[in-house]
Amino acid sequence: MDSPNTTGQMQANNNLNSIVFIGNYLPRRCGIATFTTHLHKAIENNAANIDSWVVAMNDRPEGYAYPPQVRQEIHQDRLSDYNLAADLLNINHVDIVCLQHEYGIFGGERGSFIIELLSDLKMPVVTTLHTLLTDPTDRERHIILQLAALSDRLVVMSKRSIKILRDVYSVEAEKIVLIPHGVPDVVLGNPTAYKKKFGLCGRKVLLTFGLLSPGKGIETVIDALPEILREVPDVTYMVVGATHPHLKATQGEDYRINLHRRANKLGVEENIVFHDHFVDNEDLIDFVGAADIIVTPYLNRAQIISGPLSYAIGMGKAVVSTPFWHAEELLDNGRGRLFPFRDHNRLSAEVTDLLTHPQTLQDMGQKACDYGGQMGWQQVGNRYLDIFKKAGQRRLRKCIPAHKLSPLNLRQQALPEIKLDHLRRMTDGVGMLQHSKFNVPDRSHGYCVDDNARALIVAVCVQALKPHDRALDELISVYLSFLDHAFNADIGLFRNFMSYDRRWLEEEGSEDSHGRSIWALGTLIANGLNEGQVNHARGLFLAASDIVEGFTSPRSIAFSIIGLHAFLSRYPENHAIREKCMIFSDKFMHWFADNSDEDWPWLENTLTYDNARIPQALLMSARLFNDNEMEQAALAALTWLNNIQRDDSGRYFSAIGNHGWFKRGTVKAKFDQQPIEAAAMVSACIEAFYTTRDENWIVSAYRCLNWFQCDNELHVSLYDHATGGCRDGLQVCSVNENQGAESTLCWLMALLAIYQFRGQGENKHS
Repeated sequence: MDSPNTTGQMQANNNLNSIVFIGNYLPRRCGIATFTTHLHKAIENNAANIDSWVVAMNDRPEGYAYPPQVRQEIHQDRLSDYNLAADLLNINHVDIVCLQHEYGIFGGERGSFIIELLSDLKMPVVTTLHTLLTDPTDRERHIILQLAALSDRLVVMSKRSIKILRDVYSVEAEKIVLIPHGVPDVVLGNPTAYKKKFGLCGRKVLLTFGLLSPGKGIETVIDALPEILREVPDVTYMVVGATHPHLKATQGEDYRINLHRRANKLGVEENIVFHDHFVDNEDLIDFVGAADIIVTPYLNRAQIISGPLSYAIGMGKAVVSTPFWHAEELLDNGRGRLFPFRDHNRLSAEVTDLLTHPQTLQDMGQKACDYGGQMGWQQVGNRYLDIFKKAGQRRLRKCIPAHKLSPLNLRQQALPEIKLDHLRRMTDGVGMLQHSKFNVPDRSHGYCVDDNARALIVAVCVQALKPHDRALDELISVYLSFLDHAFNADIGLFRNFMSYDRRWLEEEGSEDSHGRSIWALGTLIANGLNEGQVNHARGLFLAASDIVEGFTSPRSIAFSIIGLHAFLSRYPENHAIREKCMIFSDKFMHWFADNSDEDWPWLENTLTYDNARIPQALLMSARLFNDNEMEQAALAALTWLNNIQRDDSGRYFSAIGNHGWFKRGTVKAKFDQQPIEAAAMVSACIEAFYTTRDENWIVSAYRCLNWFQCDNELHVSLYDHATGGCRDGLQVCSVNENQGAESTLCWLMALLAIYQFRGQGENKHS
């Protein structure tokens, strides 16, 4: 199958010295890995003079036993790996980067971390889009928009994809290139020779292949088999492929076992062969060669690309398929037949008709073979090489970094890893303990709702960045269970303090603890990945939200508003919650009107703790309700907070101290400065940036984050890199060495806010 380069090919490639592919790579077991591997080998075969290599994505810490072509690895959930990879590509003056994009293979919320890498690249980028959604979430749409902005060409594999890019994402036509999914460059012989390898001589063979998951619709074929066998008794159905690794990690082999049970119940178990392993290219050719009909009974109509379907057409096989988008396109003009989703009766009729009319079956395979001649990897590789050359000659990307463009080069700042060691150390089967002695949990003070609510927020936000970390699911359950147990349904309020021996020390907690609980539940509802957890949190949220209307604490109302906005991000049509959000925000506006003036633009006479959450909440509401007056009040308050919380030189964040706070008409207390205010300021400043697009707010956000890391008046680090904990406060001459729950959680919340900002980019839509 290898072919020598022609003189024309060599000349066409003279301007390219190096090409790097970013994506999954074999032996990782998934469709993207197979595609990237074959595309890379096609480039190697067609252009041996070009140095082509791979940056491979890992979904597990130990990685994989990659071949030498993989020179760099990225752990998908480790943001610093993306920064290092960008530096490596830039330093090596790579000519072209070819990215294989699929939401699920990159870290961050919906794979947002890859944007961080692309934003730093100076060379042309060609991105292959393996998934396009017609009804994306705001985050999913935003990621494609960023990919389009950061890429010089976008390669798609179907005509439907071009239409989606134009209609849904408004991508300019000159950036879009159609190149079909590649297939092995082979001509299949008589099926009998292949059937002999599997002991299926004289049998009619149906085949479905690829990683096994419920969306493949295998049960539809099993349900059709009894009727098919009545007409054609010598049929064998081969199901080839391992269970998808991520499905197996969460559900084991339940789906495969249920398929076996279904076959047994229908009495067709002797006519089905399950090959439960990941097949390499050579073995796959044998399986496809043995098949009389390839069946792709997938259940998702919006599937724009199917590797198995491409292989079937490219290798000249008759196909019967559900009418998902890629199938409608590839099977047009008699190259295959379609049947309705989940309609086993229609499937059995189509299969039976083809098996009992051999000439029709043969003609269909020939039409597929004729069409598939353009899909061989050699031709596909040459088309990619042509696109790489054009991208190198004519850049279409508008945002090309000559250097970091943000103020103070802050986006270049390396972020600490999200380290949950101390959080886990402070958490037992009940919940998160409040206090520690140094970095050792202190059991004498027990637990509180405030900290378990914060811990729930942190765990959910980390899970959004690391969706495959199953341990986070356990932490979320612990913290959610604590809040559930804390809720006193008789009075509609959360208790707060619990002793270490599991006794509640009160029947109702503070307004703050209640507001933080609503915030935490809303965060879980908005971002949770476990349906049971989300449903439980929703019921608890709705039961607890009514009583907030009677609260008088501004901070508790701010926490509640943030939680309401999170809830609305998942249920935007819930008018009752939307109305509450407006009522609570209007309450703030009345308080500001009654209390603030030019010198004191605040809604109360004393600044205490967590102050910035108030303008943060108000800014969120101003954007939701398009309320300019609300926006101006929030920005005035936050600007004031930002100005007064500086050291004497103006360089460092200097939180209002809790030894006296800051009372109107007096001087603010300088110490003890605590992490709670720095964390609030980070989030509020980012929210202000999204509202105003003023880069100075990002400078302020980083200033507050760096307060944890020596950029403070004492030049000492509150964050402990060794333990993952955070010290409790900045004192007059030293730090409080105890690493309690509140300080550690506030550090993590601040760090996560920056991670989320860098992951979702600057262009967040309201």
